[in-house]
Amino acid sequence: MMAAVAWRSLLPVIMISIFMVYEDWVSFPSCKLLPSTTYSPDKHVENVDDSLEDLKVMMVANLLLLGSEAGFVNLYFRDYYMSKFFKKSFQSLNPDMLLVLGDVSAKGSELSRTKWLSVLHQFDNMLGPFLDLPLHVILGDRDVGECSGLCANSVTWIARNFPGLDSSGCGAFEISNISFVSLNAVALLCGNNKLRFDVENVIERESVGLQMEIEGMDETNNGFGMFSEMSNDFRWRVNAMKSGSGPVLLLHFPLYRSGKTHIWEGSTFKSIIDPSGKVPASAQREGFSGTGPYDLSQTVPPNATEYIFHALKPRIIFSAHTQEFSDHTHPDGTREVTIPAMTWKVRDDPGFIVATFQRNKSAVSVTYCSVARESRILIAYTSAVVLFLFFIVVSNTLEPKGLS
Repeated sequence: MMAAVAWRSLLPVIMISIFMVYEDWVSFPSCKLLPSTTYSPDKHVENVDDSLEDLKVMMVANLLLLGSEAGFVNLYFRDYYMSKFFKKSFQSLNPDMLLVLGDVSAKGSELSRTKWLSVLHQFDNMLGPFLDLPLHVILGDRDVGECSGLCANSVTWIARNFPGLDSSGCGAFEISNISFVSLNAVALLCGNNKLRFDVENVIERESVGLQMEIEGMDETNNGFGMFSEMSNDFRWRVNAMKSGSGPVLLLHFPLYRSGKTHIWEGSTFKSIIDPSGKVPASAQREGFSGTGPYDLSQTVPPNATEYIFHALKPRIIFSAHTQEFSDHTHPDGTREVTIPAMTWKVRDDPGFIVATFQRNKSAVSVTYCSVARESRILIAYTSAVVLFLFFIVVSNTLEPKGLS
């Protein structure tokens, strides 16, 4: 009898200890270095400061936080685990910077400023140790809404709450000798909208700045009056820069696509070609489509995509929105990596990527990281409860036998 009583009294302690070990183990991400999808010889970059180390950047997207509108399950289960995933990812990967590629809020375009502040507070709590690192956040369609309701004042207010964004929701910065440009891709979908013109001005300014760096002031000034009417929507300045010589480009919507795309299918890195220019249908999961302002297959329009390539000549592109990972090669050889959703709200297997920019080479290595599936966590909890109840029933059944 004494042994049965002792065992039953220790059972809760044993179960809690097992839970703590399991929770700690399952919170670490599983990461895999991806093969390069483009031919990129290891060119040595000239005039590199030898004191600089490789830059490791963690990139997430589609957090879809609800702030004060979060229910019990989201607040104490999903968001709790996402906070642990961020903490363990920080410990295991030791990144130098964090980029969030839009859709911080699940329905930010519908929120009052007071409710937006609750989302921002939840965002800070979720990031934890990442707040001590350089941080850059871009705006998504769920954050600011669609073109018909796009308000410049609202965009400016939201952008002011994230570091490094101007009033149009764009940004440009340099870290460890790597240049980044982020664009408000939602505005690029709009017609005669002030925000779209502001984004175009940012693109022109960055293009001119890059040419001044590469070609020198005198040569650039000679080309300032030269424009090319290659599109009925955009007036392009002549740009003699080579493809891939520009900055790292960050935006929420993927650029219009033609060429080869690689996606995850199970545990396989699969190559597909979709001539439509949209995100391939096979890259979208049934049952996790969500209800955002724009369809998950939405991309930056073809004319705006061509304009961006012409003006910025991006080194590599990182986008989001689709809630899926994909690795696309554009016709000029530029690589575009689309970041999966980092939330259980829209997919069972959230993930993120880590991009490593080598200081003395032009190549960028990309690592895909996945975190625990929600279904497996729920199965573990259910199994533990069933096991606990089973032991209680068994111990109660055996106790009378011990007394007799």
